[in-house]
Amino acid sequence: MSSERLEALQDEYASLYETMKSKLENQLPHHHGEEKKRLIRDVERSTEEANLLLQEMEEELKMAPPTYRGQTLSRLRGYRKELDAVQRATQLAGQLGYSTRKDLLGPPEPWGAAAGADRDVSSVSAQRTQLLQGTEHLGRTSESLARSHRIALETENIGHDIIDELGTQHDQLDRTHGRLVDTGENLSKSRKILKNMSRRLVTNKLLLSCIIILELAILGAVVYLKFFKK
Repeated sequence: MSSERLEALQDEYASLYETMKSKLENQLPHHHGEEKKRLIRDVERSTEEANLLLQEMEEELKMAPPTYRGQTLSRLRGYRKELDAVQRATQLAGQLGYSTRKDLLGPPEPWGAAAGADRDVSSVSAQRTQLLQGTEHLGRTSESLARSHRIALETENIGHDIIDELGTQHDQLDRTHGRLVDTGENLSKSRKILKNMSRRLVTNKLLLSCIIILELAILGAVVYLKFFKK
C-alpha cells in the first residue's frame, strides 16, 4: 500500500538526515582542508538524495488514504524545513571555511567555520526538536480524533440498535392493536348474539306464559262446564 511505502521512505530519510547531522555536528568542526571539503561534498550529495526522497514521498502521498494524508503532509513540510536548514549550514560552512587564501594555506582561525556551523546546526537541532514536538502533538491529536471517531461509531451503532428495537416494538404494537381490533369485533358479535338470545328468551317466556294462561282458561272452562252447568 501507499502508506507502507511512505513509512519506508520516511525511515530512509530519517537515517539519511541523522548521517548528515552527525557529519555537520561531530565531524565537520574537527576537520580542515581537503578532508573538510570531502565532508561538505558528502553532505551535499546526501542532501540531493534527501530531496529525491521527499519528492518520492510527495508522489506517494497523492495515493495515500485521506485520513493518513494530512498528518504526513505536515511531516513533509517539517522535513523540507530541516533539509533547508542543513543546506544553509553546509553552504555557510563552505563559505566560511574556504573563502580566503589564509584558509586554503593553513588551518582556519579558532571558532571560525566551526562556530558558524555549530550555530546553524544548533538551529537545525532546535527546528528538529520543534518538529518532533509538533509530530507528537499531531500524534496525540490523531489518537484523540480516533477515540472520538470510535465513540461516535459506537454511539451510532447503539442508535441503530435502539431504532431497530423501536421498530420491532412498533411491529409488536401493530400486531397487538390488530388483535385488539379483532377482539373488539368478536365482542361486538358476541353482544349481538347475546342480545338476540335475550330477546328470544323473553319471547319464549311470553309465549310460555300465554300458553299457560290459555291452558288454565281451557281447564277452567272444562271444570265449569262439567260441574257447574247443568
